[in-house]
Amino acid sequence: MSTAATTRPGDEVVIHRVVEKPMSTRRRVGIGVAISVLGLLSLLLGHNAQAHDARFDLSQGSEFFHVPDLVLPVAATAYVIGIILLAVGAYQAVRGFRPRGLRIAGTGIGALFMLAFLSWAASGGKGSTIDLLGVLENTLALAAPLILGALAGVLCERSGVINVAIEGQMLAGAWAGAMFGTLMGRFGGVLTALVAGALMGWLLAVFAIRYLVNQVVLGVVLNALSLGLTGFIYDAIMQPNANTMNTPQVFQPLQIPVLSKLPLVGPLIFDQNIIVYLMYALVILIQWGLFHSRWGLRTRAVGEHPKAADTVGINVLRVRYVNVILGGAIAGLGGAFMTLGSVGSFTKGITSGNGFIALAALIFGRWSPKGAVAASLLFGFAYELQTLLSLVAPPVAIPSYFLAMLPYLATIFAVAGLVGKVRAPGADGEPYVKE
Repeated sequence: MSTAATTRPGDEVVIHRVVEKPMSTRRRVGIGVAISVLGLLSLLLGHNAQAHDARFDLSQGSEFFHVPDLVLPVAATAYVIGIILLAVGAYQAVRGFRPRGLRIAGTGIGALFMLAFLSWAASGGKGSTIDLLGVLENTLALAAPLILGALAGVLCERSGVINVAIEGQMLAGAWAGAMFGTLMGRFGGVLTALVAGALMGWLLAVFAIRYLVNQVVLGVVLNALSLGLTGFIYDAIMQPNANTMNTPQVFQPLQIPVLSKLPLVGPLIFDQNIIVYLMYALVILIQWGLFHSRWGLRTRAVGEHPKAADTVGINVLRVRYVNVILGGAIAGLGGAFMTLGSVGSFTKGITSGNGFIALAALIFGRWSPKGAVAASLLFGFAYELQTLLSLVAPPVAIPSYFLAMLPYLATIFAVAGLVGKVRAPGADGEPYVKE
């Protein structure tokens, strides 16, 4: 059972109980079979393991105390996890978890299977140690632009405007961050990246809200505009003058005293650059604001039932304009992370589809900030897995082309297989004309 909110005059909140629909037998059995397949794969991994033990490094060396390495017997770990997953799959096929329970169980299932898989991968020929803390740090770094892009989508789509232009907004931010970061310094680059993303958001807002252009088609057009414009400027100005136009200083990690020395979480969370800290603040602010403030109530009302919101005095068009432009600015910050927080220069198409994966994370996260963060971390881990598997050399060679497909395969399976039927905000993509 879940709750839904509507508004009455004076922004009074009325809570309604919404009974969750039972899962269909076909989907329940299908998910159970999928979990069982993972269990069988775990058993197969245990059978094909080469080394006896796998070692996971959990310490960076700068913490208050050293966390000992986690050493697991490869075959036994894979066998135990395989049996657990088979049992869970059978339970799901016969009785089934409730929707919320299934989401929690899905997280545990994924973590257990990845533990079995990484143990098997570490049993290859190049050694049996995996820097697990380093893997998690890289996962967060790869997920940061996805999180910011997904937050941009949350602001837009909770307001009733579909934002397919996240890719273009991030690309504009990456370009502005690199070029103006070189000319004006790193903080100047961040500010101009916010402005560039906001301008892309303004274009989306004007054409979608005022001129009622189809929002999906408009998003594709804006992506093409951003790709062409930034590519032209790169070829005409930045590449021929790389030393003066495309060499911004990268933000270095800032250690938070005491907190950065905590075991595990210290190096992972509290030893990051300033853009990541801004990301933390935005996640908390948007999550709280969306569900616990008047602004959030009005935003959700506009995204669910704009006519009713207009009836109680909410300026629907203004709310949409403001949130779409703010969303564009946040996506621009995600692009700035790529150039000012990671790579240190701009290249054509540097976003490489991250905006579309952020859009998938938005859907996977059910249009909520915390859900989008979890989905983005999943996709970031899929990116990191490419590098990890190329370094540890697992017992069975995995083609490089398959490794390159991992983030996109994870996106497809997550959205199609794990999310199932989800409901977007009621007025998402529907233009509103004030009568």
